[in-house]
Amino acid sequence: MSFLIVLAALCFLMWIAYRGHSVILFAPVAALGAVLLTDPALVAPMFTGLFMDKMVGFLKLYFPVFVLGAIFGKLIELSGFSKAIVAATIRLFGADRAMLSIVAVCALLTYGGVSLFVVVFAVYPFAAELFRQSNIPKRLIPGTIALGAFTFTMDALPGTPQIQNIIPSTFFGTNSWAAPVLGCAGAVFILIVGLVYLDWRRRAAAAAGEGYGDAASLLNEPAPFAGSTLANPLVALLPLVLVGVSNKLFTALIPGFYGAKHEFVPAAMGTAAPVVQEVSKVAAIWAVEGALLVGIACVLLTAWKPVMASFAEGSKSAIGGALLASMNTASEYGFGAVIAALPGFVVVAQALAAIPNPLVNEAVTITALAGITGSASGGMSIALAAMAETFVANAQAAGISMEVLHRVAAMASGGMDTLPHNGAVITLLAVTGLSHRQAYKDIFAITLIKTAAVFVVIGVFYVSGWV
Repeated sequence: MSFLIVLAALCFLMWIAYRGHSVILFAPVAALGAVLLTDPALVAPMFTGLFMDKMVGFLKLYFPVFVLGAIFGKLIELSGFSKAIVAATIRLFGADRAMLSIVAVCALLTYGGVSLFVVVFAVYPFAAELFRQSNIPKRLIPGTIALGAFTFTMDALPGTPQIQNIIPSTFFGTNSWAAPVLGCAGAVFILIVGLVYLDWRRRAAAAAGEGYGDAASLLNEPAPFAGSTLANPLVALLPLVLVGVSNKLFTALIPGFYGAKHEFVPAAMGTAAPVVQEVSKVAAIWAVEGALLVGIACVLLTAWKPVMASFAEGSKSAIGGALLASMNTASEYGFGAVIAALPGFVVVAQALAAIPNPLVNEAVTITALAGITGSASGGMSIALAAMAETFVANAQAAGISMEVLHRVAAMASGGMDTLPHNGAVITLLAVTGLSHRQAYKDIFAITLIKTAAVFVVIGVFYVSGWV
């Protein structure tokens, strides 16, 4: 019964998200409905002590990233840099390779360490422009961005700095470059199959006579460029490059500058206890925020006049979008925390542990928990915290390297996590002005390809022994 309650809550939230209702409203309804059916006395304590705690904790850490990312993306749009990049891309690759161009830009940014959420805000303006000029349906933009940002550069390619590739290292004693051959094999599979699928969807739409869509009926369309001439494409690319490079530099420099902890006493508090900040827990976030500030400054310095012409209204819409996206994601994060605390979740975890093959066991367990919680990092953290010792013992008994465990865990976390209630999916659709009904089909196809890649990697390992 406890398992059915968890399943019902998950299905309800996915259905609500797909129907286009507010996740901010219905995530607590779904979570607390499950608590009510499990133990009515826990509804109020779970809401305040767990749901709201996790929701507010998420906003405390990530709201500045959402706001800065939204402003950066809006400035890229207002400056005309998006149009300049699109024009150069069409000359370089041709209009029929618009999807490849967007995937490549997303991949470069995420592999450079830029947050997935930031990539969505930054890439959307020139993805929309490129798709419009190439007459490709706008509804295919989310699937294209998902392939470039949410898949192979997130957790498959060795060395990626995304958190999904970092978490396993603390459990298996590995590093981000674990199992490079298997990671590259998985990345190639995802990229090729994903591009083939997206191109098939593009050709099918073209054959049906479907174009970008009527701008009057589409939501959140990028504002028209107010300037007279476009910037040099190298100048237009500079802010994006600086964000990636600055993120890398700040990630290395911040811990050395502040140390593991930093404390201070606010002047107005007199003899009050000092405020202590554990830098190791926020260094990556500070690095992203600093990198975005560098990118924003670069746009302002190189395109002051066209940006200022529409900055007041543009910044308002950017901040409004950031508020909605962050609140949607935070609500879903609170939902995952509550579901993970219920007895039904334990039943799921225990049932998954019965799978005999150690790598398949790890992959299915992590991707299933990531799907239930709607979070790649959250599902993986829960799974490894509870079962890492078991995974290690089973792998050692089978003669499997810890590097293989690391790569399978990382890739599995980014498998079924992108179900309709996933925070990144909700953010992506909100930013692009599309609904689940319009665009989720293609995101789900990429989800299936990404999930299949984990088992392809497992098969490659057993057949070849490569690591």
